[in-house]
Amino acid sequence: MDIIFLHDLTIETIIGIYDWERKEKQSIILDLDMGADIRRAAASDAIEDTLNYKAVAKRLIEFVGNSDFQLVETLAERVAEIVLTEFDVTWVRLRVNKKGAVRYAGDVGIIIERGVRG
Repeated sequence: MDIIFLHDLTIETIIGIYDWERKEKQSIILDLDMGADIRRAAASDAIEDTLNYKAVAKRLIEFVGNSDFQLVETLAERVAEIVLTEFDVTWVRLRVNKKGAVRYAGDVGIIIERGVRG
C-alpha cells in the first residue's frame, strides 16, 4: 500500500464543550495519511488516476469549517468517514490537534486509524 499524506491542514471551527468554545471559532490542525494505490497514476501521469489531495483538503475545509461538534472524537470519526467513503482510500490515519486546549501543553488531540490496511 502506498500512502498519500496531507499534513498541517489548519481549519477554523466551533469545537468544544465549554460556553466560551461555542461562541468563537478555534483552529484545529489535521494530519492525514491515506492508503491509496498510486501505480496507475505513476504509469499514466494523470491526476484522474490518483487521490487528489487538493480535493480532499477542499472537502474537509468545507465540512470542518461548517461543523460545530463538542468533541474532537466526533469530528475525527466524521472526517475519517468522509475520506473513506468519498475518495478512493482504503485506510486513513488521522491526527486531530486542538492546539492550546490545555494550558502548558503544546499539542492536544487524538489519532485514529480506520479502514483496511493491506
